[in-house]
Amino acid sequence: MLITHDERKTDMIKISLQHFAHKKGMGSTKNGRDSESKRLGVKRADGQYVLAGNILVRQRGTHIHAGNNVGRGSDDTLFALTSGKVKFERLGKDRKQVSVYAD
Repeated sequence: MLITHDERKTDMIKISLQHFAHKKGMGSTKNGRDSESKRLGVKRADGQYVLAGNILVRQRGTHIHAGNNVGRGSDDTLFALTSGKVKFERLGKDRKQVSVYAD
């Protein structure tokens, strides 16, 4: 078999070209979402002077119960009904309450 000059040239030039991305693709993630914190907890300390209407405790459920001169909101928030000093008290083994006593 006789190979001419033109056939030899085409056999040598068969090069496989492959294109690569010049930037990395954007990856997806399933993390990174969370709800806003509700800022629950005790807002006024034992012995602290409060004004009427001040929020004493923000809570879900009644972990702490309303005592003297303390009201309870629809979301179980405890607030002072009168001005005075805050007193956290224990009722029995497992029940706590907060009261406000006028000076």
